[in-house]
Amino acid sequence: MEARTLTREADGMAVASFVLGLIGLLLFNIVFGPLALVLGSLALLRGTDRRGRALLGLALGAADLAVLAAELVNSHGALWNIG
Repeated sequence: MEARTLTREADGMAVASFVLGLIGLLLFNIVFGPLALVLGSLALLRGTDRRGRALLGLALGAADLAVLAAELVNSHGALWNIG
């Protein structure tokens, strides 16, 4: 593959990491948080031109997991109550 194609893919991963991290703050943080972390890390390893977005994706992915941990602590392990 060309170097430009690899950079473009890494740029796409950086943007996807940012978007998934942002969405993960509101929905499905148990899924979107780790995905944001993985994509952000891969984008940085592959030399993205959008380094800031990849770093924001990493930060938001970590925040997603922190929100999940806070929800678990506050609900004593029961996120959904029936009845």
